Amino acid sequence: MAGIGLDQPPLLTDHDFERVRRLIHQYAGISLSEHKRNMVYNRLARRLRASGHSAFARYLDLVQSERSQEREAFVNALTTNLTAFFREAHHFDLLAARAREWRKPNGAPLRVWSSACSTGEEPWSIAMVLHEASCPGQVLATDIDSEVLAAAQEGVYAAERTASLTAERLRRYFLRGTGSNEGLLRIRPELRSMIKFAQFNLQAPAWPRGQFDVIFCRNVVIYFDREAQRQLAQRLAAALAPGGLLLVGHAESFPASHPAFRSCGRTAYELRMG
Repeated sequence: MAGIGLDQPPLLTDHDFERVRRLIHQYAGISLSEHKRNMVYNRLARRLRASGHSAFARYLDLVQSERSQEREAFVNALTTNLTAFFREAHHFDLLAARAREWRKPNGAPLRVWSSACSTGEEPWSIAMVLHEASCPGQVLATDIDSEVLAAAQEGVYAAERTASLTAERLRRYFLRGTGSNEGLLRIRPELRSMIKFAQFNLQAPAWPRGQFDVIFCRNVVIYFDREAQRQLAQRLAAALAPGGLLLVGHAESFPASHPAFRSCGRTAYELRMG
């Protein structure tokens, strides 16, 4: 009699899918809609194979186990990381204007936070703008996904990933690989000294307060429910210095409903003084 082979693909039941949705919301604040079911299946099926499980229920038990080593991989698998150098260029124009105007009597740097930095194109673009404006700057680049954060910190990109950059920026800010590294480009050391990388969950209860002059928080809250968006706006307001600038994604307007912010451009908001 024929049985089910060991290579039979795992079944994602309705109960499993609802459990995934609950866990990723708990761990990362991400709200997954029903139409994300195929994405969940494809991404987590790879984690099942890697961890030696044949059923989603058993795999999710592992994710939920105390001091689980798999929880981070679970979050990484379900995090979407779409980015590019100078994506939504109008934000970098605003940053450049602020950098050119930046003057502090004590020479304090412009403090910028790339709060969902993905594979690094955003914070490296920020560093380029500050360097070009001769503006002293400190950039904090964070992400919940440890894998993309490691790639961001490495600062090595295939040539096609840099195709949108001008020839001058490529020459000024990248080293070209040779031999076995041909076709790869590495960020130059002068930019590396401007950025600190760290893992951070935007749902974490402990946040920096009043530390940043500019915060990039783009294309993140589209995955959050309304209450999580409200809480995030409140935390971002507390993290900005008075008059600080918040830049959000092209489809996001959540700061508009928060009384601490006023619109100052396309998907750009300034923290009200006082």
